[in-house]
Amino acid sequence: MAKKVVATLKKEGGVTYAKVIRAVKSEKTGAYSFKEEMVPTPMVQETLKK
Repeated sequence: MAKKVVATLKKEGGVTYAKVIRAVKSEKTGAYSFKEEMVPTPMVQETLKK
């Protein structure tokens, strides 16, 4: 199934995507966890500003 998803994201002429991985600190424990998102390439800077 993963191969099918990757193949559809790489279609020619379609929207290009970027994987954004952010470290998020837990207020409760102080430990870091990682949040992954797939966003269209033009929206990467907006996503990182959040």
